[in-house]
Amino acid sequence: MGEVPEPHTGWTFLTNHARVLAAIASNQRTRVRDIAAHCRLTERAVQKIISDLETDGYLTHRREGRSNAYHIQPGTILRHPAEAALSVADLLSLLVQHDVARPDEATRPSGSPSLRGGAVARARHVGGDGNASTHAAPEGRSDSDDHW
Repeated sequence: MGEVPEPHTGWTFLTNHARVLAAIASNQRTRVRDIAAHCRLTERAVQKIISDLETDGYLTHRREGRSNAYHIQPGTILRHPAEAALSVADLLSLLVQHDVARPDEATRPSGSPSLRGGAVARARHVGGDGNASTHAAPEGRSDSDDHW
């Protein structure tokens, strides 16, 4: 097992659930260990968050060999009443805009996932009804991959 990440003190604007969802959006085949490292959480915390997201219909997964492939439900509405008009796709679109403005991959810490590429295209092409319109396939994926 890896070491426990250094905890963050104080409050943040994004919840751990949003951070985990964004990490999965950047790589649908990412490992829990990699999500934990990126989000500065324990693997157990990430497993619990993934379970929460699946239970509430934001995420599904399927087994592919020894790993999981995740599918984000982009049309799912955010939980808080103040965000009742916003979907998961809206949230990810905001995070993509932030990520695009960040430094190039070469200057990012090792192992830091990015929402560039496929998630950018997907976030921009998901309509308010949650249905994805046609989009260019990101690197390493085919046009038949119709999920986050």
